[in-house]
Amino acid sequence: NSVYISISVYSQQAEREYEKIKSQLEGLEESVRDRCKKEFTDLMIEMEDQTNDINEAGIPVLDYKTYTDRVFFLPSKDGEKDVMITGKLDIPEARRQTVEQALNQFSNLLNSKSFLINFIHTLENQREFSARAKVYFASLLTVALHGKLEYYTDIMRTLFLELMEQYVVAKNPKLMLRRSETVVERMLSNWMSICLYQYLKDNAGEPLYKLFKAIKHQVEKGPVDAVLKKAKYTLNDTGLLGDDVEYTQLTVNVYVQDGGTDSIPVKVLNCDTISQVKEKIIDQVYRNLPCSQWPKAESVVLEWRPGSTAQILSDLDLTSQRDGRWKRINTLMHYNVRRFQNLTYNYVYKYFRVAVLGHALLEDENKVWHLVRPVDEIDEGKSKRGSVKEKERTKAITEIYLTRLLSVKGTLQQFVDNFFHSVLNSNHVVPPAVKYFFDFLDEQAEKHDIKDEDTIHIWKTNSLPLRFWVNILKNPHFIFDVHVHEVVDASLSVIAQTFMDACTRTEHKLSRDSPSNKLLYAKEISNYKKMVEDYYKGIRQMVPVSDQDMNTHLAEISRAHTDSLNTLVALHQLYQYTNKYYDEIINALEEDPAAQKMQLAFRLQQIAAALENKVTDL
Repeated sequence: NSVYISISVYSQQAEREYEKIKSQLEGLEESVRDRCKKEFTDLMIEMEDQTNDINEAGIPVLDYKTYTDRVFFLPSKDGEKDVMITGKLDIPEARRQTVEQALNQFSNLLNSKSFLINFIHTLENQREFSARAKVYFASLLTVALHGKLEYYTDIMRTLFLELMEQYVVAKNPKLMLRRSETVVERMLSNWMSICLYQYLKDNAGEPLYKLFKAIKHQVEKGPVDAVLKKAKYTLNDTGLLGDDVEYTQLTVNVYVQDGGTDSIPVKVLNCDTISQVKEKIIDQVYRNLPCSQWPKAESVVLEWRPGSTAQILSDLDLTSQRDGRWKRINTLMHYNVRRFQNLTYNYVYKYFRVAVLGHALLEDENKVWHLVRPVDEIDEGKSKRGSVKEKERTKAITEIYLTRLLSVKGTLQQFVDNFFHSVLNSNHVVPPAVKYFFDFLDEQAEKHDIKDEDTIHIWKTNSLPLRFWVNILKNPHFIFDVHVHEVVDASLSVIAQTFMDACTRTEHKLSRDSPSNKLLYAKEISNYKKMVEDYYKGIRQMVPVSDQDMNTHLAEISRAHTDSLNTLVALHQLYQYTNKYYDEIINALEEDPAAQKMQLAFRLQQIAAALENKVTDL
């Protein structure tokens, strides 16, 4: 009995604690509401200019090839140097024709379902075929089969039914689609990315782009520490600039060399480093061009003319403040630049750039800081010992800073809501792929007699919001031609986490130790959860998308975009796996009656002979 009583007392206490925290949060939100309103109004006025730019230049959506390259291959170990992105294959000219012919034959082989399923199974049975390799392999496959997306979808469906069988037999269907640890899970991610490109372009792109721009704009209105990558205005407590930094906003007149006689007014802060000023100038001067066409900040020289003489401004030079081994990065305040003073901005010539880099290399023995000087290692050792005190101090600080996070959250709220509404509204456009795949999941649940709504909810969440939307939300540069600064990325991560929380059915009870992102969106989360539930319900009630309609839709995507992709490179890279596990694949094909009938092992041997320039042993 006593145990029972203690539990109920505990839960009442937890409930009281929860209510108390909720009311404290509401009080905090109330206290920043007026400030948020003013900040939001200011932001809207400033964003108005940005919106005009959007209407003039359009949202900088990447073309299909760049988008798929970034989604599929940018996270790979070679990043933008990945051969799938560069498209550069080292094939001797004399062999090019033979290799291309053999790769086209290999493409025909991949288009045999019997071969491809055997190929994938064999690879997945190899112990050293890591999760990372599976992800990469699946992306290569997506490009290689892009010309026949109906076939790709059929393969994906077949592998899915097998995967589902495994989870149902193991009696843990909830865990399916939790990660991307199989080829088919990554195939699904890519399939969603392919099928939702047009939807991003026509519908969800605009609210997402405006959210990104609003965060960037708000972050840049306050100090950003160039070394610590922390900002005064952020949603992320770990990215919050703790110390109060004095600063004023300046408008400087910028003259672009060879850009006519008119000056361009640019808003900067007197605590900005010279590189930060350059970035803000580039942002303003080239705002109607996509980011990939902008000059880099380091290839630009900033000249300041307070009177008749001109001075070149840089982050570090002989005038930089020194204190022992510490050197402070120069700001506009350091050079005494005041409002409406003139800055001339021009391209740097090669020799000057080299001089700048050479100069920067000398700074390596020095430690540099910008707004807040980091604690030295010697002091750090002392502070670790007093960690209990440190924790208490951090807690007090967190509560003070929570109001700052809340005011940024309030300012951006409308933009966050607009994005959530655009992707979680079944009364708007729902991409056919989403309806098609969600119906497929419902059918499978019925077939396997899975009545638990939680499981079906988890499957849907893992196949669309978490697999696709969170990835795009955290990486706007996957779909837009933009550069995402770390401080903007920190706030996007909080919104992405909130989006993930909205998709879970489990309740998160708030406590004093809850992460700040949960405290920030405590008021909105139940509303967001309802949006997700309603979205799934709404899709269930829609008219089904027939196989024929889905195939027509997929054929259109294949027709429109396949020519722009590096299909041959993908085939070449896929063949490397055949080469690596050649004996195992041949054995699998020789043991499979369907593959025997079609002489698939023999066909693979012929391709291998042509590609590896060796005489076949037949």
